[in-house]
Amino acid sequence: MKVSIDQETCIGCGACVALCDTVFRLNDELGKAEVIPGADCGAAGCCKEAAESCPVASITVEE
Repeated sequence: MKVSIDQETCIGCGACVALCDTVFRLNDELGKAEVIPGADCGAAGCCKEAAESCPVASITVEE
């Protein structure tokens, strides 16, 4: 399972981090969320929920 965040549309609300902090983190410099390098979205089991919670639909999950 592959996950990505569209940095152009992300507003940095932190919903994804709150739901799935093993995969997502906030980048303090950018003020936006990012995928943690090497994070295993499939094993985490929370990527789809995080994507669904994104208010601006910036998260894409590919199975």
